[in-house]
Formats: sequence, C-alpha cells, structure tokens
Amino acid sequence: MNENKTNSIDRRKFIKVSAAVGTALWATPLLNISGKNPQSNDLNIALIGTGAQGQVLINACLKIPNIRFKAVCDIWTDYNQKRAYRLLKKYGHDLNAYVDYREMLAKEKDLDAVIVATPDFWHAQHAVDCMEAGLHVYCEKEMSNTLEGAKKIVRAAKRTGKLVQIGHQRRSNPNYLHCYNNIVNNSGILGKITTINGQWNRSVQPDNGWPKNYEIPLQTLHKFGFDNMHQHRNWRWYRNLGGGPIVDLGSHQIDIYNWFLGATPKSVMASGGTDYYENSTHEWYDTVLATYKYQTEHGVVRAFYQTITTNSNQGYYESFLGDQGSLVISESAGRAGIYREPAAPSWEKWIEKGIIESPSEPVAAKPTAVLDVRETVAPPKHSLPISFNDPYHKPHLENFFNSIRGTEKLNCPVEVGYESAVTVLKVNEAVKAKREIKFKPSDFVI
Repeated sequence: MNENKTNSIDRRKFIKVSAAVGTALWATPLLNISGKNPQSNDLNIALIGTGAQGQVLINACLKIPNIRFKAVCDIWTDYNQKRAYRLLKKYGHDLNAYVDYREMLAKEKDLDAVIVATPDFWHAQHAVDCMEAGLHVYCEKEMSNTLEGAKKIVRAAKRTGKLVQIGHQRRSNPNYLHCYNNIVNNSGILGKITTINGQWNRSVQPDNGWPKNYEIPLQTLHKFGFDNMHQHRNWRWYRNLGGGPIVDLGSHQIDIYNWFLGATPKSVMASGGTDYYENSTHEWYDTVLATYKYQTEHGVVRAFYQTITTNSNQGYYESFLGDQGSLVISESAGRAGIYREPAAPSWEKWIEKGIIESPSEPVAAKPTAVLDVRETVAPPKHSLPISFNDPYHKPHLENFFNSIRGTEKLNCPVEVGYESAVTVLKVNEAVKAKREIKFKPSDFVI
C-alpha cells in the first residue's frame, strides 16, 4: 500500500486533492494517435462492461491525463456500448467497439491494460484471459461471485506476472489513507479498538427495466450466460450471476475492517432473508446482518455489518469504536468525524500536528431535558483536515496506472483482494448454515 503518501506531508497543512478540469483533456497527448511512443507516459486501455459501473469508471478516467481508450466491449450494443463509444469519441479517443471480448483481445495489439466492469460471474474469466493476453487488469470488486473464481485470478496473476488491482477504491481515498495512517495507527488516539459498526441500506426500488426496442437478442444473451433480458438487467439478484447484497454493498466496507485492523476474522455469524421482496423473482436475500470476530494484537474486536432493504436513511458508513474515541468514516466525506471520550487524554497535540481539526461545539442539552444518570452529552466532533473533490474511483485508477508505469505499488493487489473476497463471501455460507463459521489462516492464502 502507498502508506507513505500522507506521512510525507506537513501535518500542519491540509491535504488538497483537486479534481482535474475536464476541458484540460484536450491538451493532453490523448489526441496523438500516431502510435505508442516507448518514452511516453501514455497508456492504452480497454474497458469490458460499459454499464452503470463502467460508466462511473470512464468518467473517472476522463479526468486522468495520458490515458487512451482503444476499445470498449459490451454485449448491449444499442445502449451501453454505443453510449460509451460516443462519449469517448467526443473526448478525442480513437477506439473500436466490440461485443465479444475475445475478438477484442485478438485484434487489439497495442493495449497495456484492461478494466473489467462486467457482472461478477464474468470477472474471473475476463481477468484471466486478459492476463494471458499479456495485459494488466483493473478488476471491479468482488473478484468473483465464487471463491473458486477468485482463486483463478490470483493464480493467473502469479503465473503471468501481470498487475491486478481489485476495485476496493477506498484503499486509495485520501480520507481513508489519512485515517489509516494517522488516526488508527500513528497517533492511536482512538485507544484500544473494541467494536466496528457498518451499514449500507438499500432503498426500496423496482427491478431495472429496459427499452423494448433495444432488447438484446436471445441468442446473444444465452451466449454470454443470461437466460433473458430481466436477468441481464437485474443480475445482482441471481445466485449464479452475483454474490448477493453482502457483495454488492458490504464488500467495500468489510474490506475496510480487515485493512484498518490489519487482520482477517476468526469467525462470522450471519442472518439473512427475503424480507421485503418475498413474492419477487429475486433469488438472493434482500436483508443480511453479519457479526465478525477478530483477534488482534490488542485483543478481540467484534465487527457488525448490515445491509437491509427499507430506505436510504443514514446512508453508508463505517464506525470504529475505541476506549478513548470513535471514528466515523464514509466515502461521503461530510459524514466523517472523530469523537473524543471525555475521560481520554487531551487531543490538543494532534490538532497542532494537523492530524485532526479543532472540534465543533457540542450540542447542548435543552434546559428542560431530563438526563438519565448514565447519560452524557454527546462529545464534540473533530473533522479531518482533508479536501477531496475528485470522483471516488479516480485515485484508485491512478494508483493502478502509476503502478504499471513503475512509480507506485498497488493499493489493492490480488492477494489483498482475495482476503476480502473470503471475508465477504463466507457470509453467504453462514446465512445458509445458520451457525457460526470458523476461518482458518489457510483460508486467506492461495
């Protein structure tokens, strides 16, 4: 991990990360399409999967200089594929469009890397075939909807020597890097971490539809693993195509549990069910609650996670509770805050060093309010000295591209991504077994 980035910055200054101006793209070497210069920083890339997540990654890449899209691939030609192709053309990329990724790999001989943003059940095959073709891979999380698929990616990376970045983008987010380096580790201001809470609740919504005049032919759908258009548009709810809500929503956050604790769990218990969409075609449960037990060098940590179908109130966040303070963090930066326990040592020196900001004023109890004898006024909120206004995925993609160039190391290589895949996918096993599932150290190693 690129842990020294934050440490090397003067703590008295804010970390400033500014978004690239889209119009500046026209001044970059993107328009130089006469061939690849060995001395150039340009990287030629392709994207497999141009749906919602693929579009997010395109938008982030468009803010990164020296990246040239040479190809996009998607089976929904009249909708996703054409939209991505036209957008990239608009920004000066000279590229081709494909339906079958195998044709793309056979014809595109000037690629450096491929971004894989397809449904989870395709990740392993796409990643492995791209590595076998000599390309580095950025693979969206989860590595696969099965542990066997995730293992194939790890083995292929070892066999080919190609770089694989797993799309746990929080590991490159300046807010998370600052908290990992300076809140959890260097300062230790939380004290002994005892508990972690996390959630990402899904608001009720109908299944995804599609324009009837843009339907993918059944022959094409069957060729690429879908029974019908509904499966293609709602693959996350099907057991053979996705990994369920714990993968869709929980994966990013549970990865942070492992990272911040510097450990993998010893066990997991989980309960889940189809509580809301009871009469739908959904195969995966819509609600899951999981409890992990970690054994760290400082003692036992219980980590709780929930994703439920109800509404989006309170958004998504991770909360690390220590005996001297609490950290609440989220990709939604406005939710981040650090709270000191009244009996904890003063944090003034950490404010002076720029690790945290001065606290906001505590919310005073109303004069007429009657407090229980065990109740205390909420502690004041300290903010992070970070300004981050880029798309969430941009730093992680930049880390991947710079690792290809040899100037950085991957923040989430396959070995790390696999540990998270095991941690997350075992929840489904625990739900099915209706009992505590034990982890062995060997479970996390290929």
